[in-house]
Amino acid sequence: MNTLILAIGNTLLQDEGVGNHLLQRLIKEKPHWPVTYLDGGTLSFSIAKDIEQASHLIILDAANLKQQAGSIQLIVDDDLDSFLSKPGKSVHEVSLGDLFDMTRLTETLPEHRAMIAIQPKNIDWGEQLSAEVEQALDIAIDKIEEILLNWQVLPQTNPNRTISELSNVL
Repeated sequence: MNTLILAIGNTLLQDEGVGNHLLQRLIKEKPHWPVTYLDGGTLSFSIAKDIEQASHLIILDAANLKQQAGSIQLIVDDDLDSFLSKPGKSVHEVSLGDLFDMTRLTETLPEHRAMIAIQPKNIDWGEQLSAEVEQALDIAIDKIEEILLNWQVLPQTNPNRTISELSNVL
């Protein structure tokens, strides 16, 4: 089992860099997790090889959820594929949908896929997150831990909890 936590975003555009900020918190607070952490920046096709090697993938990114700033949505497996196929979901040069299509062609799309999507407030020059998005990071870390528990990447503490229970907008 190879679990990849992939952050994408631009840390020079305030809340657009939320995935990267979240990744840095995970590296600092959860170094013992049996996962690979990767800062994917604003994406490039070179990341496809990292995705291909993963059996479990969690993506951390800002997304237009049409919710209040700081809202979090967990999007899983086929729902994630559908979400990424819609136009206008990515501000990156290469979209996650493009990377997923590449891995589908080589039949290496991770079996288990999830995205922690956070609604940005400000996407303008600056390196600090808005207060609303900053406050969402603790909840996002809890969600990531629950996903890893559900996938049995981390030891299970509550076997009755399913990933579908986690897939709600917060």
